[in-house]
Amino acid sequence: MELKTARLTLLIDPAKKEAFERLCSAQDLTPSQVVRQLIRDYLTQHGVRYVPSGARAPQAPDAAKSPSRPALKPVAKAAKSGKAGR
Repeated sequence: MELKTARLTLLIDPAKKEAFERLCSAQDLTPSQVVRQLIRDYLTQHGVRYVPSGARAPQAPDAAKSPSRPALKPVAKAAKSGKAGR
């Protein structure tokens, strides 16, 4: 369940809105519950992944197991002796 909400405003034919509200009421659901489920189903159907607000994003398997290492500094190549600059 999402912990935060955002408002979605849409325009709909008044007769469809009334029929939708009656059907939702008959099923003991709110229109918001049904619309949220429709949106979740639509995202799933199209392969869209998301993290619900308030939930932790899953960590990559390697990130959880291995500690972070400091970046390695480049090592300067040793100068060849004798014939430099010719």
